[in-house]
Amino acid sequence: MLKYYLLFTCIILVLQPMDAQFVANYDESKVPEFDLPDPLTTFSKKQIQTSSSWNELRRPELISFFESQVFGKVPGTLDALTFEVIEGSNSALGGLAKRRQVKVTITKNSKTLSFLMLLYLPKKIDRAPLFLGYNFHGNHTVNKDPDIIISKAWSLNNESMGINNHTLTEESRGMRSSRWAITKMIEAGYGLATIYYGEIDPDKNDFTDGLHSLFYTEGQKRPAKDEWGGIGAWAWALSRAMDYLANDMEVDKSGVIVFGHSRLGKAALWAGAMDERFAGVISNDSGCGGAALSKRKFGETVAQINNNFPYWFSENFKKYNNAEENLAVDQHELLALIAPRPLYVASAQEDEWADPKGEFLSAYYATPVYSLFGKTGIPSNEMPNVNSPIQNTVAYHIRTGKHDVTEYDWEQYIKWAVEQFD
Repeated sequence: MLKYYLLFTCIILVLQPMDAQFVANYDESKVPEFDLPDPLTTFSKKQIQTSSSWNELRRPELISFFESQVFGKVPGTLDALTFEVIEGSNSALGGLAKRRQVKVTITKNSKTLSFLMLLYLPKKIDRAPLFLGYNFHGNHTVNKDPDIIISKAWSLNNESMGINNHTLTEESRGMRSSRWAITKMIEAGYGLATIYYGEIDPDKNDFTDGLHSLFYTEGQKRPAKDEWGGIGAWAWALSRAMDYLANDMEVDKSGVIVFGHSRLGKAALWAGAMDERFAGVISNDSGCGGAALSKRKFGETVAQINNNFPYWFSENFKKYNNAEENLAVDQHELLALIAPRPLYVASAQEDEWADPKGEFLSAYYATPVYSLFGKTGIPSNEMPNVNSPIQNTVAYHIRTGKHDVTEYDWEQYIKWAVEQFD
């Protein structure tokens, strides 16, 4: 009898209409009309006409808005930051590269948090530029290299990778190597630095066990309304990785490009906007809260992302659930904060959830800020054909396929990086 009751309950749930605020729109004809804020007009309606006035007037107020209303502020400064190279080899990847594994330890309020950064560097270059980015399931997943240390941090389960009980194991070694074209990077003269993002802040709705807890005052259990969520924490820790890279004599600190896919693309964009030491930024399928325009309300919306991941952004961001029109900014202005440094935004044709057109338009509408600095951006609001990259200081491509990072993506990023930074 119980099984029939459960079946009946499931049928009722399926037949119930979904809450309209959580139904994704994939129809361009249903995109609402909206007023996109001008990145070159201040909140007080002053026109920005020079790069110096951008840096002095507009950039600071945009940073302040994104801090308080979207990603959240960092509530203080560190007490200490230390680095230790705990493993290394000069004959990694079949003798092609040098490998370093660096323990970064953050100290605040007598509490510590450590994360491990894996580096691969070309053997034939004394000071190599590199790509810095997070991985989703542990450093050991980016390559089959048996010497990569497996993290003991909490992980999202992934049955296809053999990750159960939120524990990383040997079974998943190298299983995400397709997302990291390490050999191609090395052959192009670039290195890779990667970090498991779960060591910074576990990707779950719990503010007690990650980076946030180090900064709490007595009795505090979660960030204040205008303080950082998970994405803010991940972005901030990328800058702590940069603190190490800036002083590593094997790394060209002027050539560190921060990269991220999906939610980690959002973190890469915010890190690149906040920390001008990053030479460039790559956003891969970053979608809502990343490169995609929020006011289009296409694919994932502000309400949906805050409902599904209520811990990613500041609490203040929830004010804009189903009210994107009230936002005084949009994501093209997040991209503009990276100017004049090179920026690459990429989409996938089948990844409608991330709104490829919204990602492209965001790059296009950020272009006027790059023009202030004499840099070339996206020349037209007409999307390029699939697999036909635009590779200027502001670059964009949409490729065939789904929400992922592919060899095609990395081929474009590496080619662009070599052209931009040589």
